[in-house]
Amino acid sequence: MAASGNKIAKYKRPINLNIGMIIFAVIFIYVIICVFMYLSTEHVVGYEVQEGALSSDNIYRGIALRKEKIITGTNAGYTNYYAREGERVAAGNLIYTIDETGKLSDYIKTSETGENSLSDKDLSELKTEIESFANGFDKTNFSDIYNFKYSVQGTVIKLANYNILQNANALNDSSNTAVIDYYNASESGIVIYSIDGYEDLTLQDMKAEYFDQKNYQKEHLINNELVAAGDPVYKLSTDEDWSIVIQVTPDLAEELLKKEYVEVKFLKNQYTSWGLVDTYTNEEGDTFASLTFTNSMITFCTERFVDIELLLENEKGLKIPNSAIVEKEFFIVPKEYVTQGGSKGEKGVLLETYDEEGTSVIQFIETTIYEETENEYYLDDTVLRSGNYLVKPDSTEKYAVSRIGSLQGVYNINKGYADFKQIIILYQNDEYSIVKSNTTYGLNVYDYIVLDAATVEDNDFIYE
Repeated sequence: MAASGNKIAKYKRPINLNIGMIIFAVIFIYVIICVFMYLSTEHVVGYEVQEGALSSDNIYRGIALRKEKIITGTNAGYTNYYAREGERVAAGNLIYTIDETGKLSDYIKTSETGENSLSDKDLSELKTEIESFANGFDKTNFSDIYNFKYSVQGTVIKLANYNILQNANALNDSSNTAVIDYYNASESGIVIYSIDGYEDLTLQDMKAEYFDQKNYQKEHLINNELVAAGDPVYKLSTDEDWSIVIQVTPDLAEELLKKEYVEVKFLKNQYTSWGLVDTYTNEEGDTFASLTFTNSMITFCTERFVDIELLLENEKGLKIPNSAIVEKEFFIVPKEYVTQGGSKGEKGVLLETYDEEGTSVIQFIETTIYEETENEYYLDDTVLRSGNYLVKPDSTEKYAVSRIGSLQGVYNINKGYADFKQIIILYQNDEYSIVKSNTTYGLNVYDYIVLDAATVEDNDFIYE
């Protein structure tokens, strides 16, 4: 007997849903929706308002103009200097000697000249000069090394030449005729041992090409060099008043003229001084500004090109990015039409409306004030409409809302929504603005504002 085949049916287990799985599914779907909304929504970035100031690029390399007199030699011979460069001399002080025959040079080489030493004062002066050069050296102006070299040589030569002077006197005494000629300063001034052709320049002579230092040549007058009669032997700056001329734009020239005096920082030593402004535009259309000082000439007497910074913007306030600034329109209403009302005595206006029967109804409407002048308020345009009539308190006079004015401001988000705050810009560059702090309707330090005003609208709730 054959056994019959058995069929085995697979048992389908029912889906067992419980409250835990349902809650998990709901949370999972909610998270997916939140992530999608976060990725697809333009986010509002906040910015904390801080106090600050703006640094603008007002650094210039100017040409120094002084009252300079070039002194030429009357005889040919070898020069020996006895005044250090940059030293103030009085009329009658010995500046240099001329050795007509060259015997003094030979005498020095063959005779005992004694030992020269530097005093503590001289050593301190040399140390200061070296430190000043090291701190202000710019590799792009390598020629400054030569100016420094000659300056240090001038200090040392002055000390050595006093000993040489004794030999010169001895040489004259031993000769029947004087071979060494002595030359004193004809007037007081600052001694300079270089010439550059800029000595007689004035503001009205200025050209843009004069500022190109590649074409600038400075001739140093070296101690114990042979000179011919009529050659320059030294230069004398005779007046403490001096000027620095810079090339500027016409707009800046006009701004400087309005100020009359401008504060200037000398980058060499970080000192500041006030300069009297004058301007000039030449035939080529290049504009120059002259800043005249009554002090510090001796500090820069050996320099033709001086680096300065114009300290034009001294305004300090709240520093905000320009991207946060927006311009918004408001209704302008006379102050006598604004009153106090409501349960808390808020400021607002009496708005004339009409009921269903056409009867005039006076209703108090609270409105935010964003700015005020002597006689007017700037009111929010979200609660008023053009053509509304406002009633003057305790009067039957009416005012038709129509005048519109715009204010610059930012959106404050301290309360979680975009609240317009008016700003007064003191100074602005390409990226930031300095605005007045502690204004009645404006910002305060540490307020949070919208970084990009284009991402929100007035009264939007903020989700960062």
